[in-house]
Amino acid sequence: MQPTIQSPTSSTGFRTWWNLLRPHTLTAAFIPVAIGSILAHIDDSFHTLLFIAMLVASLLIQAAANMINEYYDYKRGLDHEGSVGIGGAIVRDGIKPSTVLQLAFTFFGISVLLGIYICMQSSWWIAVIGIICMTAAYLYTGGPYPIAYTPFGELVAGFFMGVVIIGITYYIQAGSVPTKILLLSLPTSITIGAILTANNIRDLDNDKENGRKTLVILLGKKNSIIFIGSMFVVAYALVVAFVIAKLMTPFVLISLLSIPLAIKATKGFIGKTEPIEMMPAMAATAKTNTIMGFLIVIGLIIGNILS
Repeated sequence: MQPTIQSPTSSTGFRTWWNLLRPHTLTAAFIPVAIGSILAHIDDSFHTLLFIAMLVASLLIQAAANMINEYYDYKRGLDHEGSVGIGGAIVRDGIKPSTVLQLAFTFFGISVLLGIYICMQSSWWIAVIGIICMTAAYLYTGGPYPIAYTPFGELVAGFFMGVVIIGITYYIQAGSVPTKILLLSLPTSITIGAILTANNIRDLDNDKENGRKTLVILLGKKNSIIFIGSMFVVAYALVVAFVIAKLMTPFVLISLLSIPLAIKATKGFIGKTEPIEMMPAMAATAKTNTIMGFLIVIGLIIGNILS
């Protein structure tokens, strides 16, 4: 029997469509744009409309990537009614697979229009980078050889959503990308990668059964927990190092207040065997990225005001 599409006007329907966006992941797109923009503002190069255009385009591309993930997880049989997580709009909520894919490409289309505006205000080289970013977003879980099924998922996600987004955001407003900006993007890149590691730790058994070769599968669960903890240590250590090197204002050290969340995220995987038991640790990992990023932005703003 052909599944029916939920109506987004009802309460249940709205939640279905909202969950399809996987809103808890969208801060991984918002934070890099915010950091890139405040760094540009500190260098007296902030442009409000470019900030808004870049922010909306980044959020749409992230949401589209989530929908493509939803579509291909369904097509490959990874999603079923008993799957744990926010995904499952197709198998549990009855949204047609074709609708999910069409909506993803619609979001890509809107992003292209925003990209044209951004290029007109900066450089047409941004179009090339934008196409590469959207291609990576699609190939992350789409195509014959999905990046997410390889050991390089964390590296690709962290690079594009951290280094690239922060770099582009700064460039379109300032006209150049100093090496300093790329260095300052690393803590955010690392915590974004940690979100993928957390997801893969939760899905370890299911991924093994379906032939994935993620980094977590190669490392094993115990070593993966050590790895994600190490990622947090490196991210916070870089923030401290940047302050010592006077690349960032000392006020960004307020981001260290998010360390308890990172500890909670890491410890939350220890001794857990069922995916549902690991959901709090996954949530804590995403919150670490969000809160750490927000606090870095706040620290940069305070430092700029008081300088």
